[in-house]
Amino acid sequence: MSRIGKKIIEVPQGVTFTNNNNVVTVKGPKGELTRAFHPDMTIKMEDNNLTVARPSDNKEHRSLHGTTRSLLANMVEGVTKGYERGLELIGVGYRASKSGSKLVLNVGYSHPVEIEPEKGVEIEVPANTKIIVKGIDKERVGAVAANIRDVRPPEPYKGKGIRYEGEYVRRKEGKTAKK
Repeated sequence: MSRIGKKIIEVPQGVTFTNNNNVVTVKGPKGELTRAFHPDMTIKMEDNNLTVARPSDNKEHRSLHGTTRSLLANMVEGVTKGYERGLELIGVGYRASKSGSKLVLNVGYSHPVEIEPEKGVEIEVPANTKIIVKGIDKERVGAVAANIRDVRPPEPYKGKGIRYEGEYVRRKEGKTAKK
């Protein structure tokens, strides 16, 4: 039995849940999320608790059980608290700024790189070397943060680039001269 799939998801006050042929809609104070789940999974709401059940113990159903429960829990958490991902710019002259809704990055290229955020995702720049990506959909927030990081990923020799907050970049030793 899946340990994650068996866990019950507590639905907080102010969150509404609707299930229409495994197309689940969760509405909360921060917004609304809709997602279609596999038709074999059974999603039930009883006394403000969500449960996910599987029809059999075959490999496909076992793998879908925990995944379905995790995705549902992320939806509930997203519409109540929301998600955010922090990024840091490390390097001489590397900076970020906002121009309207666009994010403008100066990260060592001959031109500034502009990134337009997806619908439902917000980008903040509290300092010129710090970026915060916020939203209610965990998957979208992570994807936007990854796209920003891909503009200039951290390199192993000097550690320069865009990295996630708290990310450890393993450093390499440079070339040595022969004596």
